[in-house]
Parts: sequence; structure tokens; C-alpha cells
Amino acid sequence: MASHERRDIVLVVDDSPNTLRMLTDAIEGAGMTVLVALDGEQAMSLIERITPDVILMDAVMPGLDGFEICRLLKRNSALSHVPIIFMTGLSETEDIIKGLDAGGVDYVTKPIAPNELLARIRVHLANARISHSARAALDASGRFLLAANRAGQVLWMTPQAAKLLSTAIPNVNSETYVLPTHIREWLTQYTGREPALASTGIAFNPPDSEIKLELSVISQIGADEILLRLIDGDPNDDQMALRSKLGLTQREAEVLLWIARGKSNRDVAEILTLSPRTVNKHLETIFTKLGVENRTSAAALAARTLGAR
Repeated sequence: MASHERRDIVLVVDDSPNTLRMLTDAIEGAGMTVLVALDGEQAMSLIERITPDVILMDAVMPGLDGFEICRLLKRNSALSHVPIIFMTGLSETEDIIKGLDAGGVDYVTKPIAPNELLARIRVHLANARISHSARAALDASGRFLLAANRAGQVLWMTPQAAKLLSTAIPNVNSETYVLPTHIREWLTQYTGREPALASTGIAFNPPDSEIKLELSVISQIGADEILLRLIDGDPNDDQMALRSKLGLTQREAEVLLWIARGKSNRDVAEILTLSPRTVNKHLETIFTKLGVENRTSAAALAARTLGAR
């Protein structure tokens, strides 16, 4: 019976026929499908029709060089998850940094050792699948999440977050959006060790919009990638009501709301991407603030608070 298992697609971009021949033999021998492009224009044309699983990119080519191709691809949210491995004879530190800054995940110098390159390809394919699957799960669950760097440039956002942002800011391009100045200044303070930033949030009121939004930090997920939650600042929102009426932080309000909806500590931990131990600590603080002794009493108080609006 014929196998219908999908083969990984590797796009090799290099202007050297000898390099293309050597890599094609090695990659096809490892059970993957190879696409080849001799220059940047050919590569971009191919990618418009087929999305590869990984790209091997020669850094220095005539015309559109590998660094610029990489930057162009990383600006496209549909392609930003594809790992790009640079291949080049350049080995100076500044060249390696240039490749990584452009969005590459790895950098190998020529002459290339095929077995080492194949090992790197497998590692980056596995990492990309994990990251892409996690992003797809967040999209499917309707979470209002986005990631930005400390310069305020939005790197990606879930469809629900993009929808909420476009409601507040008509005609916004979520792929090139840069957060307002006061939020950029706020992000520069975050080093991953300030729990206050993760628990309070910051107001985000787009100009000429009646919609009031808020951003809170979830965690740092890369060297310069911070995961944020976009919050609808409507006072009728359940989380906002619990925060303002019961004196809770954003995170505490989230935990209490899910407890009030009958979720277990483990369920809450999975929903909010926390550890069960962290959920327990939040509950201890919530009990103290509310003057109650257990989760049942806390849930009942939350229900009364929301029902009284």
C-alpha cells in the first residue's frame, strides 16, 4: 500500500549549482522534498505558490540578498513561522548577528557538512511545529493575545486580538502596527522579573475611539519578544468588574472568574498558561483580599458581584 505521509519541504536558495546539487542529494536522501531557487526573485516567486517547511538561504547573492529576503518573509504573518537557516562563507561575528537580526534561526558556514546541516534542519523543524501548533491553539481558543518587542513593534497576534484592535482602530494593519509611545516606554521596563507589570496592565485608549483597551504582560517568550494580553476595557466586562469592585489585580480577576465558572485549579492553570502552584498562590491572595476562607465562598462572592451590576 502506498504511503501518503506528508514529506517536509525544504527550499534551498543559492546561486551555486554545485552547492544546490550537493544539498539536493543530501536532503532528498533524508526523505524530504527539495525546491531550489538560484536567486532572491526566484525564491519569492516560489514561496508565493508553495509554503516550505524550512528555508536554507545563501546570505550573499546578486540582486536581492538573503538578509533582505528573510526580512521580507518575516513581515508576512503567514510565513513568519517558517525557520530560515543562513548558509554563507562569511564567518565574522557581525555577519552572523546580521543574519539573526534579519530573522534567521541559525547560521552555518561553508563548506557545509551535510550531516550536521540535516541535524539542524530536524531540530528547527521540530521547534517550528511546536511553536506553530501553540499559536494555532491560541487562535482556535479565541484568546486576545499578541507579541511585541520592546520597540513596540507587533510581531504577531491571534485573530481575535486583531479583530478587537481593528474595531478600536479602523483600517489598522495588524502586521505592521507599532504600539503607542507610552506603551513602548512601559515595555522597556520589563525584564521578566517584575510581577507588577504582569499583574496590573496599562491603559491603551486609541485616539478618536470610544473603545477602551488595556494591555497586560503574560511573559517573555524570546530574547526580544513579550507575550501580551489585549483586554477589552469595557466596565461591563466581567474581569473588569471583578477588578474594580473587589480590588483585585488583572490576573487575580482572571483566576477568580474561572473559579466562579466552576473550573478546577488545574483547568485554570491550563487556560491561563500558569502552573497549578501559581494558581494556588493567586487564590490565597484572593481569599485574603475578599475575607473568605475557601474557593466556594470566593466563587459565590464573585457571582453576587457580577449579578449586581
